[in-house]
Amino acid sequence: MFIPSLDLADATQASLYSSLSFFGSVILQNGNVDQIKSLINQTGSTLYWAHANSSEEAVQLWDVGVLKVIFTLDTYLQIQTELADIAQDRIAIISTYDEKLKSIDVSTFIIQDAQDFSVLSEFAKQTKSCLLGHGGEKSVAVQVSNVTIESIAELQTQNLDVIVPASRLTVNVDDKSDKLNIAEAFLATAKTDRPDGLYTTMVVDEFNKALGLVYSSKQSVAESIRLGQGVYQSRGRGLWHKGLTSGATQTLKHIDYDCDGDALRFVVEQHGAGFCHLNTRTCFGHDSGITALEKTLKERKNNAPAGSYTARLFNDPKLLRAKIMEEAEELCDATDKDEVAWEAADLIYFALTKCVSAGVSLADIEKNLNKKARKVTRRPGNAKPKWEEPAVAQDTGRIEMMKYSLDDISVQKRASLLLRPIIDSTEIIGRVTPIMQKVRKGGDKAIMDFTRQFDRVDLQSHTIQAPFDPAMMELDPETKKAIDQAYDNIYKFHEAQLDKEPLVVETMPGVVCSRFTRPIERVGLYVPGGTAVLPSTALMLGIPAKVAGCHEIVMASPPRSDGSVVPEVLYVAHKVGASHVVKAGGAQAVAAMAYGTETIPKVDKIFGPGNQYVTAAKMVAQNDTSSLVAIDMPAGPSEVLVIADKTSNPVYVAADLLSQAEHGADSQVVLLAVDLTPEHLQEIETQVHDQAIALPRCDIIRKSIPHSFTLSMKTLEEAMKFSNDYAPEHLILHIENAASVLPSVDNAGSVFVGQYSPESFGDYASGTNHTLPTYGYSRMYSGVNTNGFVKHITSQECTAQGMDLLGDTVMRLAEIEGLGAHRNAVAVRINDLRRK
Repeated sequence: MFIPSLDLADATQASLYSSLSFFGSVILQNGNVDQIKSLINQTGSTLYWAHANSSEEAVQLWDVGVLKVIFTLDTYLQIQTELADIAQDRIAIISTYDEKLKSIDVSTFIIQDAQDFSVLSEFAKQTKSCLLGHGGEKSVAVQVSNVTIESIAELQTQNLDVIVPASRLTVNVDDKSDKLNIAEAFLATAKTDRPDGLYTTMVVDEFNKALGLVYSSKQSVAESIRLGQGVYQSRGRGLWHKGLTSGATQTLKHIDYDCDGDALRFVVEQHGAGFCHLNTRTCFGHDSGITALEKTLKERKNNAPAGSYTARLFNDPKLLRAKIMEEAEELCDATDKDEVAWEAADLIYFALTKCVSAGVSLADIEKNLNKKARKVTRRPGNAKPKWEEPAVAQDTGRIEMMKYSLDDISVQKRASLLLRPIIDSTEIIGRVTPIMQKVRKGGDKAIMDFTRQFDRVDLQSHTIQAPFDPAMMELDPETKKAIDQAYDNIYKFHEAQLDKEPLVVETMPGVVCSRFTRPIERVGLYVPGGTAVLPSTALMLGIPAKVAGCHEIVMASPPRSDGSVVPEVLYVAHKVGASHVVKAGGAQAVAAMAYGTETIPKVDKIFGPGNQYVTAAKMVAQNDTSSLVAIDMPAGPSEVLVIADKTSNPVYVAADLLSQAEHGADSQVVLLAVDLTPEHLQEIETQVHDQAIALPRCDIIRKSIPHSFTLSMKTLEEAMKFSNDYAPEHLILHIENAASVLPSVDNAGSVFVGQYSPESFGDYASGTNHTLPTYGYSRMYSGVNTNGFVKHITSQECTAQGMDLLGDTVMRLAEIEGLGAHRNAVAVRINDLRRK
């Protein structure tokens, strides 16, 4: 068979991405992990092969969905022990032919610069005779020059697959160049014993369920690949575009043939009534089981009989949620075989109703199962604390970070320590976008519906307008005093950032340039909330907006279970002069501020942290030119990097590490240990464990600390270099003369200098802002500050003297650029001046 090889660095090959994704084996060249992950998300295929130079890179590729990772022979021999737990069918080796290959047990060998095909044929024959441990055939592929359809077929008789560069492939059947048509290359090794030369073809759906039996020709396969649709060869009517007249079209997902090469298989997504001319989904009668249930639920969603139970479930999210929880519990309590099957069927019904309600198909679920199956790293899989049985003892193991020494790690390992976990926003954006569109079209009603669905709160009104009812923001004296003091400090620092006077520069006699600030007129502030109480975020966003003089401040925060706003947040909204507080969270709140509704003003810029859905919604809003809205910065999981030397206090260092580790399981904390003795470092580690087990969020810390790390090094210079490369959100300096190191800090969201400057101060009340760039974005973004709430406008004023002195320069530059009107605008004035 042929194996396409796709060069991701060659933009001209992008037109083949979707066509090549139909095949079971595609080699990817010159692509990094993020590009490959993007391609997998774009095409939906998890059958790609990709190259790796280390076990770390290989794990990243497997985890994003790559089927097979290709190593050079030398690399594989170096890391062979590290790959001991990886299945054979996930590994390939690329090499010139070497006798060593005979003793290596992997699924595929790719032979470069193939020469002696008699030797290779014998090697391939021996290789194929040894099946993989989990079933399936091993293979040998060759790279040859001047590949042709005939050579693909010939080499197949010698048990050799052929790699074909995508630059040599085309979907155009009329291509007159030396390129190979993809369909012909695919069929070069297929077999048929029919006199008419047609290929028997089984058509199946995404779950491999047979829809019907048809025939294919080279022309029909070429059309299928070109169009991405089901196209077959009718023995009586010629080329048959499935569904062209009936509307029951098919989207092509995958194409291959069986182990003998004498039957094709088309995997398709069937649309319309079904595959059969009798209007059934298959030629073998009506569907049954879970696919039939999905079809029924989709029909019910669009046209449910009045009063039907399924219609009630679609219209009552609270009931649907309760039924899912109820059936899940009953399944867990079931014991005998029949009871387990019965309860599982109930749970599947309600779970699939939830999926259909959210626009999720069985194919979407299977796609995610395939992605998960490709991963080789595994989470511990522990249940969330609320689902654990009270009688089960909690994890009492030691809480500790991974440990490395800069002297002992490779350059590649150092680079990997700088990386954050890959975040794939494609799926989240896919979920968020429909929510944004519904709010844009439906306005207030859509906000109310989503609040009912996601926050499970049925509101009478989702917007509070100023002035706010004092009874809704009553606070105890101690809390009010704490908020007021924090407000004063934050206000003082942010007011000092404001450019109060215009910048005026006379660049040359008679030419005066100036720059002045104006507030962004309308800003939206997202304050996470719901069950949480986060007045600190309201302060950090509201105060710079007030200082900047923004004309309208709209604050959004999820409502509590009783439909009210957290009184501390409402009090801050009152202090900063907010005009509206929107009782909504998630993507719908962002959409409300981005597009505006009947009662919520549209804003010009949105600020504030949030979960992955909020972050995705901000990105969608910013990229939608119709919304004309900006955002503060991208965001990721919270992080801290602590630098500690021999003068550091282990108790304080551990406390600062844990203050960030408790944010979430995906938080990362890093300790750079500068010339610490083993005893000093051991004391920090002991403090991390001892303090953590006494904290209320210890369960979260048990998840975040194990994927965090300590890196030991000899000098402060090495630590600062690593810190700047890492670009942390928070940088804490537990070192001697900490302030003297500030000139060496190039990349950080905020710096905490010395043992009495905990990160908590910046989070709440020292005066600096706690909304900071994470995920390495401090290389190019600042934290939220007053300047983020203003825009700078420039002006220039020229006198006659300035016109005379500068005019010739401008006219000449305009001439060079070929902009005659620009030159003329100066020339008419110069002519008047110089005639006087």
